[in-house]
Amino acid sequence: MVVSILTSRGADNDSFFVGNRKSKWYIVAFGMIGASLSGITFVSVTGQPDGKSFGYMQMVFGYIIGYLLIAYVLLPIYYKWNYTSIYTYLKDRFGNVSYLTGASFFMISRIAGASVRLLLVAVIMHDHVFSEFNFPFWLTVTISVLFIWLYTFRGGIKTIVWTDTLQTLFMLVAAGATFVFVANHFELGLGELSGKIFDQDHSQIFFTDLMPSSHWLKQMLAGAVVAFCMTGLDQDMMQKNLSCKNLKSAQKNMVSFTVVLVFANLLFLMLGSALMMYAADAGIDLPMAKGVIQADAMYPTIALDGDKGLGIVVAVLFVLGLIAAAYSSADSALTSLTTSFCVDFLKIESKPKDKQKKIRILVHVVMSIILIVVALILSATLGKSALYKIFFLASLTYGPLLGLFGFGIITNLGVKDKYVPIVCVVSPIICWLYTYFSSDLVGDFALGSELLLINGVLVFLGLLIISKKKSEQTKPAMSGVID
Repeated sequence: MVVSILTSRGADNDSFFVGNRKSKWYIVAFGMIGASLSGITFVSVTGQPDGKSFGYMQMVFGYIIGYLLIAYVLLPIYYKWNYTSIYTYLKDRFGNVSYLTGASFFMISRIAGASVRLLLVAVIMHDHVFSEFNFPFWLTVTISVLFIWLYTFRGGIKTIVWTDTLQTLFMLVAAGATFVFVANHFELGLGELSGKIFDQDHSQIFFTDLMPSSHWLKQMLAGAVVAFCMTGLDQDMMQKNLSCKNLKSAQKNMVSFTVVLVFANLLFLMLGSALMMYAADAGIDLPMAKGVIQADAMYPTIALDGDKGLGIVVAVLFVLGLIAAAYSSADSALTSLTTSFCVDFLKIESKPKDKQKKIRILVHVVMSIILIVVALILSATLGKSALYKIFFLASLTYGPLLGLFGFGIITNLGVKDKYVPIVCVVSPIICWLYTYFSSDLVGDFALGSELLLINGVLVFLGLLIISKKKSEQTKPAMSGVID
């Protein structure tokens, strides 16, 4: 709230949407780490250690490729045309229907993704904190979103750039301190504990069996595509980049953010392994479901165990880190949803100046309510680990964005604009049907997050079918690399 007051002085819509394009690249880079990791990494990645847990790093190495493509392919396009909403590219390249289609898929993607992230942390906060005060679960979710609304409604992205920095710091301090406490419990140095972790079977990173989804090439390819789509084609993440003063600063931000993110993910996987060792030594019974440890419950169970846990310091740091992790993704999601709806659907920049702020505040309230409702609906319907819920939802909803942007950048062709929604709806349906019947179609050959790439390729092929020669446009160089 203090940060909000300091950063929102004299704030207007330009401050809310792009931070007046005055954000420092290193502040944005550090803050983006927390937004990218979020509660999903803080809880789900930490809870992964099983026979193939460190195989997640294969996907993380793929992220590097995706982030470099964002820095040197997408950002030059976004900065060249000074976009507030990145989906304006689709309007300039293909037409208004394609533009609204892309923005709609972002809205669906971000609402679903933000709700899962919010839900994950709300469940833990409710079970371990708010239930002590007999709060109903819906009130826990509502309180969480209310606090986010209070500190973002004035400054928007200008505030979030700074709050994300604080949130990232708390998350990494919580993880690092927990690792230190586990090392002290075993009377080991940090290097010795790290060595012991990598001596275990589950620390294997690269897998070469072609049939499972854990194969290294599948995972790296999936990581590259997931990073490219969930960051580069996502208004939420790109809004922070576009708040930097120029392209060079934004590229510095992406490259430095990439390096730190790789090590942060490795830290959380190592922490998960260390916590497994601690639980076995301390005799802590971890929550099980169908004979398998519940990934999302492992870290909170150990951190908040009053009798056998790591003590009150770790418990407090865990709660602070968890809140920071949840809010670092949920606050920027709420802001980006507000931005996209105002700019892409309501065309707020064409409205009278005296009405723009009122419209933006109203949309911000409505989006907050939507997040609460969707999170409560998902709480009754989703059952798998939150990490994979996010990736599966992404494979269905970001695929059309990948196909649209990829077709626009790689080719010089236009499309029959009115048929674009059909292509973008049919492709995810085909991908969903494939996952449902995959065992009958291909047997043991499993696909993971690379389903997102297949979805994007299907959209690309569909656009090729409805393509036409590109007509003259006001911004003729919109086809990116080819031009």
